Amino acid sequence: MVKQSDLDKTKILIEALPYIQRFNGNIIVVKYGGSAMKDEELQYHVIEDIVLLKLVGMRPIIVHGGGKEISRWVAKAGIEPHFYNGLRVTDEDTLEIAKMVLGKVNSDLVSMAEAMGANAVGISGIDGGLLTVEKNMPDGKDIGYVGEVSKVNIKVLHDLVSNDFIPVIYPIAADEEGQAYNVNADHVASAVAEAVHADKLAYLSDIRGVYRDPDDPESVISELFADEAAQLIDDGLISGGMVPKVENCLDAVKNGVRRVHILDGRVPHSLLLEIFTNRGVGTAILSDTEERYYQE
Repeated sequence: MVKQSDLDKTKILIEALPYIQRFNGNIIVVKYGGSAMKDEELQYHVIEDIVLLKLVGMRPIIVHGGGKEISRWVAKAGIEPHFYNGLRVTDEDTLEIAKMVLGKVNSDLVSMAEAMGANAVGISGIDGGLLTVEKNMPDGKDIGYVGEVSKVNIKVLHDLVSNDFIPVIYPIAADEEGQAYNVNADHVASAVAEAVHADKLAYLSDIRGVYRDPDDPESVISELFADEAAQLIDDGLISGGMVPKVENCLDAVKNGVRRVHILDGRVPHSLLLEIFTNRGVGTAILSDTEERYYQE
């Protein structure tokens, strides 16, 4: 006799089928960061999700941060961390620590993906001239070796993806003179997604999505058109640290990414649930040419 639990599994697969068909061959950029990077079990689930996306025909690119780990090592070195508008003020010593930490995180993620049977290559923005940056001067303020992406060498990414590799990118890049810079991983993910005309960009962090009621974490909005998200900012319903994150999403949509997802990476398999189920578990911000999947 067939068990109900087995029948439930088939329903999940059937629900996923149209999405697997729709996204087959498409590029998805996944920005991985937040607390989920510190938990080995969650880390395993995230890479497991990305490898599964690869095996069902999507072409994932990973961009990862490591801010919490960098802060830990900066503190060990006796350096007091400073931030300006969410960007880490980066002197020479902090830059060296960031290089070390991000390189180690990158190696661990690549090893995990390889152990699951995927071909993965870890690269920084410097490797192959992947990213060219300019010094970032927010509000004209000098915050040290912090870069802003000015150019993406898409040939590097297309060569890797077309040869069946998952690129795993960490956000250290150089300017035209070869000076290295620390770069915000959210900005790198957005720049990469725009450059390769990704079908999807997914941000995995410690945020469940955009709330209809800022005080009610259960009021996550499943889908928003870009102009609706912009209006929520104007109305003050999106505020604080969510503003730059959503503005980054809007910039990606404006520059050709069809759907941008904000997901809580602390929820196991949130990436699969968002992409392969009708409602999803986070917030998707859509371009004007997209259609809603879920009618609230």
